[in-house]
Amino acid sequence: MRRRVRLSYVAMTLATAIAFGVTGKGAAAQDLADFDYVNLSFRGVGVEWGYLFPTRVEPTQSVGVRVDMGYLGPGVRVVPSLTYWSSRFKRSEVAKLEDRVADLVVTQTGERPQVDLGEIDWSDVALALDAQVVWRVPYDMLTFAGLGAAAHILNGRGTAINGTFVEDLLDSVTAGFNLHAGLEYPATDRVRFYGQGRYEVLGDLQYFQLRFGAELMWGRSAPGEERR
Repeated sequence: MRRRVRLSYVAMTLATAIAFGVTGKGAAAQDLADFDYVNLSFRGVGVEWGYLFPTRVEPTQSVGVRVDMGYLGPGVRVVPSLTYWSSRFKRSEVAKLEDRVADLVVTQTGERPQVDLGEIDWSDVALALDAQVVWRVPYDMLTFAGLGAAAHILNGRGTAINGTFVEDLLDSVTAGFNLHAGLEYPATDRVRFYGQGRYEVLGDLQYFQLRFGAELMWGRSAPGEERR
């Protein structure tokens, strides 16, 4: 419980910091497109690689794609993304599951069995929608920070749990949210490189993730995005 409170406090603190950052950068953000929803369109698509540090599974790599949908308002960009990762449960987490199974058997039979669930893998397909405040910094760089919501399709599997209620516990569709910030470099009018850090929260799983990607743009650049 304390851990969740601390995580919530961190999330609120980061959100507040982003809000103050947006206020402080308002003049710079106004240099970007003052669009409304009718101007949203597919402007580009990027492929990305990432590395994440989760609470329940081992650190692992991720792959994904993101789509640049343009600007919803002054300096506010809309970016959907699709990301996949797969990793192995930490041994301590497997032990907790084994204890839960043993406790269940005790309530049914009065005897405590030896439970060995072996190795368990967990994977996630995340469909996210991010809102990013974008502003220009020196050297033709763009900085962005924002919030996002996501649907996470989680899948657990392992030789000992396939087809059991343990697998059912690990298989779910879960809502989550994220805080993120990063840098973007328009190498040309059509090619951009970017990197970002994200903190994701979904149910009883949280992780910090680094992402790096390259994006191909075909739509026009918004005012303030152009190379100078």
